[in-house]
Amino acid sequence: MSIPVIDLQPLTDGSVAGLQAVAGEVRQACRNDGFFYVSGHGVSVELQQRLEELSRTFFSLDVAEKMSVRMQLGGRAWRGYFPVGDELTSGRPDQKEGFYFGADLPPDHPLVQAQTPLHGQNLYPAIDGFRDTIRLWLTEMTRLGHRIMSVVAASFDLEEDWFFRRYTRDPLILFRIFHYPPLAEESLGQWSVGEHTDYGLLTILRQDSTGGLQICTADGWIDAPVIENTFVCNIGDMMERMTAGHYRSTPHRVRNLSGRSRLSFPFFFDPGWDCRVTPIDGVRTAAGSSPDRWDGESVHDWTGTYGDYILRKVGRVFPDFSADVKRES
Repeated sequence: MSIPVIDLQPLTDGSVAGLQAVAGEVRQACRNDGFFYVSGHGVSVELQQRLEELSRTFFSLDVAEKMSVRMQLGGRAWRGYFPVGDELTSGRPDQKEGFYFGADLPPDHPLVQAQTPLHGQNLYPAIDGFRDTIRLWLTEMTRLGHRIMSVVAASFDLEEDWFFRRYTRDPLILFRIFHYPPLAEESLGQWSVGEHTDYGLLTILRQDSTGGLQICTADGWIDAPVIENTFVCNIGDMMERMTAGHYRSTPHRVRNLSGRSRLSFPFFFDPGWDCRVTPIDGVRTAAGSSPDRWDGESVHDWTGTYGDYILRKVGRVFPDFSADVKRES
């Protein structure tokens, strides 16, 4: 088994034939395992390298310096640094540290004024170029997210702007930089990040050269090897919900046994906070959809906004954050 590599270059001429060719590949990937690589994405190698170098500089700082931008200072915006073990997956501490970012919203933004969770300003360390690089990365990834979602729409025989008009005109943008210390070979049963699915529409991941990502397919777990100048993309729970299970939100996990540090850069392109995510009109539920999900839940059996959904999920990852939000609400 291998994960397909889909070249986005045919989209550049704006032709229907180019769009349909790429959409066909995306359709097959989403119906099978919900994962694919993209090449021809237009994000410069120089920007990718600069992001990685600045991230290594940050994680090499001593603990006190990293904690000067800790998540507790980000408040309801859910931004900043957390140390190894502070994030949970399936109730177990992950073996990673990380830095959380999102769309940089000013204090007078209506959602910030309303104290909406996960909205606000980023925290930045005092590292030359760090702030500008993160902001440029968010811009580039948002552009790429819209581009890929237009192909996903075409792959499901929808208008190219279907997702934009309904869900992503003002998407919820979340970005993470994760640092995974190497696990000992004898750490049987321990994972850098345990089995999980992503919550929203689309995840766009840049890996460093280390590897360690694994994907659950119908034939078992497979590695997602590093392929130079590509991004790993996967669809999330909301896409499975919208397509009534025809496109799959697939479990994945990380185990870093490389003997060296690993960096990863997941960018989450999700529905707007107040969007009510519903199945696409006229689509029947796929046979066998979500009967044996890793968490025992169904993405089809809930009601509410995407904000409601992600807050419930965040509460399991960072219980203290969830408790603070509830106290302040």
